[in-house]
Amino acid sequence: MSAKTATRFAVGLLGAASILAGCVGGRSGTPTPAAPSTTAARPSRSVPLADSKRCPVTRPSRVGPERVSPDQFFGWGSSYGNGKLWVGGLWPGGVINAGPEFVDADGAVGMKFGWWRAVPGKLRITGRRLDASAPPARGSVPDGYGEAGFQASGVTFPTEGCWQVTGKVSSATLTFVTYVAKQAG
Repeated sequence: MSAKTATRFAVGLLGAASILAGCVGGRSGTPTPAAPSTTAARPSRSVPLADSKRCPVTRPSRVGPERVSPDQFFGWGSSYGNGKLWVGGLWPGGVINAGPEFVDADGAVGMKFGWWRAVPGKLRITGRRLDASAPPARGSVPDGYGEAGFQASGVTFPTEGCWQVTGKVSSATLTFVTYVAKQAG
């Protein structure tokens, strides 16, 4: 693991721990995309945080997988799932407000997410921007976590905006929507 990746993971853990208590429940179910995105890139522009109100973000359910301790699943208290897959570490209000430690030299935003797999298999992650054209998000799923249970991951969002992320293990899928913005400053 690179030093930058390790730093992001550590900062993400600390940030998630400090915000878990402030998470609020919200809608459930998979949001319907506002409009399809293509992979054609547009020139990057900064997106205002106010635009997040038009993004159908997924809010944490504050309930993790049954019979799984919060100690076993990072992000349990801010997770969202469907009985087969859960994603943990969703940001409050469904909005990632990324500080400079999460922004690459090319302007992409990298975030870590914990997953829980109740079905065996390798996790694959894809992502697409819903509110504008952009290259796809890139999922990173390291080996070494076994066939089921907890799985660490990273997602790199090439631009700010409204993003739909899908995790897939075998035939099980879980989709969530998050708004990605960079902190002003």
